[in-house]
Amino acid sequence: MSTHENIRVEIAGRLRTAREAAGLSQGQVAKILNLHRPTVTEIEAGRRKVSGEELTRFAALYRVGVEWLIGTPDDTDAAEDRILLAARELSKMKDQDLDQLMSLLQMIRKTKEPK
Repeated sequence: MSTHENIRVEIAGRLRTAREAAGLSQGQVAKILNLHRPTVTEIEAGRRKVSGEELTRFAALYRVGVEWLIGTPDDTDAAEDRILLAARELSKMKDQDLDQLMSLLQMIRKTKEPK
């Protein structure tokens, strides 16, 4: 796989992650962005290139930065976008599951603290 194909696949995965976190189906995204549903499928599968304009529209719809979608490293906005995506997923969890997750996070943090 070429570098360009790898980048396209990475962007495709981020687009799918962002769509799912936004709670939208491919059909809903297609309708909102005035695309055909198979086009969204092809983009998310990494088989179709995405234009800059399309990336901007996807980012606005999913409420994430274009930087996060394209995987710009060490970008503060991209880190904030990841946190927002995580928060959206957390908001869908039951209280009991959140408590278990918090316990796990505390345990992980304790193992990484310097001694």
